[in-house]
Amino acid sequence: MLHTYDASYKLIFVGDASMSPYEVVQPGGSVEHWNEEAGEIWMRRLLVTYPKAVWLNPVPERYWEGTPSIALIRELMESRMFPLTLDGLDRAMRRLTRS
Repeated sequence: MLHTYDASYKLIFVGDASMSPYEVVQPGGSVEHWNEEAGEIWMRRLLVTYPKAVWLNPVPERYWEGTPSIALIRELMESRMFPLTLDGLDRAMRRLTRS
């Protein structure tokens, strides 16, 4: 993907980001398979290649501060995480279309 599509593409991640922080920051942290690099490294690669990116989170926003992995992902996304609500979708799309 990183070498297939140019930087004009926009990324929209959809997920609750509720995982073990270990899965984000540690090599081999994935529960599915061993990866020599932490998920954080891959997220950073994606965001460098595709700087127009947002994360839509179905977890109500009032719970985000209480989940360490949501805080980690939100930091990686440079606060471009939005609730999966009509208002959140509107704000996310406005953010993606900024020049």
